[in-house]
Amino acid sequence: MSVIKEALLWLLFFLVVVAGLFAYYARTPIPLERVPFVFTLKPGSSLKSAAHQIRQAGGLNNEWLFVLLGRGMRKATQIKPGNYQLEHEVTPLQLLNMISKGQVEQSSLTIIEGNTFKQLRAALNAEPTLRHDSAALSDAEILKRIGASERAAEGLFFPDTYIFDKGSSDIMVLKRSYQLMQRYLQENWKKRDANLPFETPYEALILASIVEKETGTPADRPMIASVFINRLRKHMRLQTDPTVIYGLGSKFDGNLRKRDLLRDTPYNTYTRDGLTPTPIALPGLAAIQAVLHPAPSKALYFVARGDGSSQFSSSLVEHNNAVNTYQLKQAKPTK
Repeated sequence: MSVIKEALLWLLFFLVVVAGLFAYYARTPIPLERVPFVFTLKPGSSLKSAAHQIRQAGGLNNEWLFVLLGRGMRKATQIKPGNYQLEHEVTPLQLLNMISKGQVEQSSLTIIEGNTFKQLRAALNAEPTLRHDSAALSDAEILKRIGASERAAEGLFFPDTYIFDKGSSDIMVLKRSYQLMQRYLQENWKKRDANLPFETPYEALILASIVEKETGTPADRPMIASVFINRLRKHMRLQTDPTVIYGLGSKFDGNLRKRDLLRDTPYNTYTRDGLTPTPIALPGLAAIQAVLHPAPSKALYFVARGDGSSQFSSSLVEHNNAVNTYQLKQAKPTK
């Protein structure tokens, strides 16, 4: 009996020591490779994969202890995806709270696909939890501050949800968004299909922005990209309304007229050949992938069906019939 009691005492002692060491781990700040420290958790991430992603970014030195802590705190199914930023070192317990339900000190901003840089700046200026360091800067000055080499800001910022400490600089959010766009663009450029009519990733980004603005149904993106790529290959003008609207700027009143299509601007793809000088909006990852992996087709035209989807045609005769079916007939007043 004394042997059993002694074994139980040793077991109890062992459990107390383990609990103490675990509590010490949970409350000891994690050393970071750099500050601010940025990491991204992909949608659908499990606790285990989240720990792996954070460690790969340089923010965890022990994945399995972090996973054990998360399971012990019953937060394994509460991981929140997004782009995170740490302005200072945090403990594993604080980090776990941050990536599960978030902390009071944290705030977030969502950059929306298809928005322009002007709209992004307005969203930043309207976010009360950010420090508005960019408000008085020109677009060129912002690009210089974030280390961008491009001359125009349009299209350079990746649409995503960015999580940050309250009081963070909006410049830091822009820098993270720019760097994320560069990362995704370069990664996908390396895996692009052969014989695409692009010489640079930036040209692909321009077309991706056009595809983003033209897409009503997500499933149509690869076909819409295919139409524009087929037209570029045949040296046909893109003839897409969103580029004309972008070129009109504040002159556009919500109603695109024939005279607008004839008014020449650098962004009028009815009057000018090739791509526009810059992107016309912020494209998402799906649009970038669509232009680098377009659907195999001979389509040269598309028209909206009226339900968000598009009808694609490989000849002008087919296209005119589709226009008559989906637009002209629908436009006729009912008796």
